[in-house]
This record gives sequence, structure tokens and C-alpha cells, in this order.
Amino acid sequence: MGLDVGSRTVGVAISDPLGWTAQGLEIVRINEDQEEFGIDRIQELVKQYQIIGFVVGLPKNMNNSSGPRVDAAKNYGKLLKTTFDLPIEYQDERLTTVEASRMLIEEADASRRKQKQVIDKLAASLILQNYLDSHGKLTQEL
Repeated sequence: MGLDVGSRTVGVAISDPLGWTAQGLEIVRINEDQEEFGIDRIQELVKQYQIIGFVVGLPKNMNNSSGPRVDAAKNYGKLLKTTFDLPIEYQDERLTTVEASRMLIEEADASRRKQKQVIDKLAASLILQNYLDSHGKLTQEL
């Protein structure tokens, strides 16, 4: 399961059964200030899709330094590890949101409002696809 963790939403993507391609699944609403992280919905998806591990996007700065959003993504990863006891991998997600936005504008001519509804899901899909492309098929060993 690929996750694009933001401050208000988490984009969710899963791979096909063979572990070759990523597909955006949905956006889970969260509220960091109230410590609501959408874990109940993630748990439903983990069971439904028999998830064997997580790939969490790391929003590093362009100079490869880490900022507060990297810390937030790692904290989300720790929460997932504690809750599900499944492997966690982190994938550099620099420019995935920009790439997702460009894809929506160029390919679908999507309005800004519609973009906001799907951008995190598409970014999660790009994070997972980049992981699959660079690490090969997602396996039980993750």
C-alpha cells in the first residue's frame, strides 16, 4: 500500500496482485491537530486488500534535506508499524505532487477543484509505482 501523507489527507494506492503496477484507491481525511489519522479506514483497507506492507512517501526538500513534513511522514509510518506490525518502507516523493498535478492538467484538463479531490490519490500511486519500479515486485519480505 502506497501512502502520500499530508496534514489533512492521506492518499492511498495499492499494487495489482502481481505487484507490477500501482493504482490510486482513495483519499482518507485526517486531522493532525486533533490526532485523527484515519487508522480505522486504513485498517479496513489493509484487511480488504490483504496488504503485506506500506510504502510511505517522504517529502524531502529539493536539496535532499528533511523538514517537518518528513518528520510527520515518519511519525505516520511509526503509527502504522505499531498498529499493524507490517513492514514500512519510505520512498522519496520529491516532485510527485507536481507530477500528479501536471498529469491532471495535461491529460484530463481537470479543474483546480477536481484536482484537489484526486491529487493525493494520484501522488500515492506515483510513490508506490516509483517504489515498484526501483525495487522490483513487492514481496512478503518487503
